[in-house]
Amino acid sequence: MAISLRLNPQETALIKSYASLHNISMSELFRQAVMEKIEDEYDLNAYEKAMTDFKKDSTTYTLDEVEKELGLT
Repeated sequence: MAISLRLNPQETALIKSYASLHNISMSELFRQAVMEKIEDEYDLNAYEKAMTDFKKDSTTYTLDEVEKELGLT
């Protein structure tokens, strides 16, 4: 798949320099950046859901309690 991206000359120079410094192609740099952005958003959504659930029921368990409940001890 081909994707087009418009950058001004200063942005292009900066991105090329960064990619070269890290010994990766510009394509790989953009792929990594987009994947990290998606992962960050996914993590934030998971955190927000966990906090909402925790506010509804703030019961916590120690590792020993969980291991005992699961029959691991």
